[in-house]
Amino acid sequence: MSGDFENIVDQTIDALEDEGFGVLCNIDVQATLKQKLDADFRQYRILGACNPEQAHQGLQDELLLGTLLPCNVVVYETDDGDVGVSAIDPGQLVSVTDNEALESIAADVHQSFERVLDEVEG
Repeated sequence: MSGDFENIVDQTIDALEDEGFGVLCNIDVQATLKQKLDADFRQYRILGACNPEQAHQGLQDELLLGTLLPCNVVVYETDDGDVGVSAIDPGQLVSVTDNEALESIAADVHQSFERVLDEVEG
């Protein structure tokens, strides 16, 4: 999609908040790599998103779910200079726990992420 990178980051955060997610971390990968390695890299932001209600339920069903939280959403500059937005597939993420109780939560988070992506790409 085309547009200003920072505006798309803000739109993504707003869309996540509209779906009940808080952004617990906002990692500027480009700035971090420049600071730590003096390496140039494309604009790339990792947003650690968490829905408190879903996280609470998931942690009750699987105490070690915290190792998989928060769920990451990335906003990145593409090779052709546009901006992409992508989210982790929660179903794939929780499949490593082998806990069927998490499947419905993962499906709900997946649907929320789909709505976020649809809104941002809108």
